[in-house]
Amino acid sequence: MKQLRKALKPLLQLVLFAPFLAFSQPTTPPTKPLSRQECIDFALKNQPAVRQALIDQEIGERNLRIGLSGWLPQVQGTATLAHNIQLPVSVLPNFTDPSAGPQILRIGLRNTSTLGLQGTQLLYNNDVLRAARSVRFIRQQTGLNTTSFKIDVVTNVSKAFYDILLTREQIKVLDEAIRRQEKQLRDAKSQYDVGIVDKTDYKRSQISVRNAYADRKTTVESLKAKDALLKQLMGLDAQNSLALTYDTLQLVQEVLLDTTEQLAYERRVEIQQLQTQQKLQRLNIDYYRYGFLPSLSAYGNYNRVFQNNEFSQLYNTAFPNSQIGLQLAVPIFTGTRRLQNLRIAELQQDRLALDMVGTRNQVNTEYQSAIANYKSSLNDLNTQRDNVADAREVYKVIKLQYDEGLRAYLEVITAENDLRNSQFNYYNSLYKVLASKLDVQRALGDITF
Repeated sequence: MKQLRKALKPLLQLVLFAPFLAFSQPTTPPTKPLSRQECIDFALKNQPAVRQALIDQEIGERNLRIGLSGWLPQVQGTATLAHNIQLPVSVLPNFTDPSAGPQILRIGLRNTSTLGLQGTQLLYNNDVLRAARSVRFIRQQTGLNTTSFKIDVVTNVSKAFYDILLTREQIKVLDEAIRRQEKQLRDAKSQYDVGIVDKTDYKRSQISVRNAYADRKTTVESLKAKDALLKQLMGLDAQNSLALTYDTLQLVQEVLLDTTEQLAYERRVEIQQLQTQQKLQRLNIDYYRYGFLPSLSAYGNYNRVFQNNEFSQLYNTAFPNSQIGLQLAVPIFTGTRRLQNLRIAELQQDRLALDMVGTRNQVNTEYQSAIANYKSSLNDLNTQRDNVADAREVYKVIKLQYDEGLRAYLEVITAENDLRNSQFNYYNSLYKVLASKLDVQRALGDITF
C-alpha cells in the first residue's frame, strides 16, 4: 500500500497543478525563422495580455461554479463542549403543595457536549436562480474579452512584422545606393587625379557616400528597436533571438482587399460585448423585479448530546435528537430597497442602449477612416511604383551622359537622391497599405477566433 501511494503521488501532483502549469509555462523560444502567421501563433500563446485574459476566463469559470454551488446540498458539522460552573435555574410550580409557591430548581449536569450534523437543500432562491440563468452570458463575456485581446495581438504583431520587413528592404536600398555612390566616388577620384574634372565632383561624391552611410546607420539602429517591439508583442524574452522569413513579392500580393464588403456591426467584438452586457442586465432587472418571491429550503438536523457530572464519564451516554423540515423566508417590507434597485437596473439598461448607439457610430467612423486610408495608400503605392521605375531610368540616362561629359555631376547626385527617395517612398507606401488593410479587416470584424 505504501508503494502504491508513492507511485500515485506524482500523478496526483500533475492532476492538481496541470491547470496552473498550463498558464505559467511559456512556449519554447523559436529556433527557426518565423513567418507572420507563425509570429501571430506564438504571440497568441505567449503574449502576457492574452495569457492574463485566459486566466481571467478561468477565474470567471470558478466564480460561476461558486454561484451555482448554492443549488447543491450544504452539510455542516458542529461540536460543542461546555462546563457549567453554576447550573441554570428554572422556576416550576409546586404540584405537591400549590399554596407553598413555585419551586426554584437547578436543572442539568455539570458537563455537556453536543456533536451535530446539519444539512440543507435549497429548493428555490432568487439569487441562485439568477446565477444559473447568467452562466451562458458570463461565459460569453469572458470569452469575448479574450477574443478582444487576441484581435489586438493579431493587428499589432502583423504591423510590427511588416515594419521590420520594410525597414530591412530600406537597408537593402541604402546598400545599393552606397555601392553606386562608392563607384561614383572612385570614378570621380580617378577623373580628378588625371585632371579631367576639378575636385568639387570628388568632394560632392564623398559627401553623398558619408550621408548614405549615416542614413544606413540610423536605419539599422531603428531596426533594433523594432525587433524589440515585436518581441514584446509576441511575449518573447528580450534575450532570445528572433529570425523572420518573408517573401517581398508575397507582401506585394497581400495588399489587395475587397473594398465592396459591407460593414456588419454584429461582427465587431465590441458590439458583441455590449449585446452580452444587455442580456446580463435584463437578468438583473428580472432579479429585482421578482425579488418579492420567497426562498424555500429543506433541512435536516441530527445531534448527539452528552451530559454527565463527571468529565471522565461524559461520553459514556448519549441522548440523540433529530429533526427534518422546510423553511420558508418571505420578504415582507425592505424599505423600498427592491424598487430602487429595480429602477437603477432599468436606468443602467437605458445607458447600455446609448452605449450601443455610440459604439455603432464609432465603428462606422473607424471603418470609413480605415477604408479611406487604404484606398489613398493603395493609390500612393501605385504612384510610387511608377516613380521608382522612372527614377531608375532617369538615373541611368544622366549617369551615362555624365560619363560622356554631357552632364554636370550635381545632376547625377540629384538623380541618385531622387531614385533613393522614390524607393523609400515606395516601401513606406507599401507598409501604409498593409497596415491600413489590417485596420479595415479589424473594422469589418474579419479578424475572428
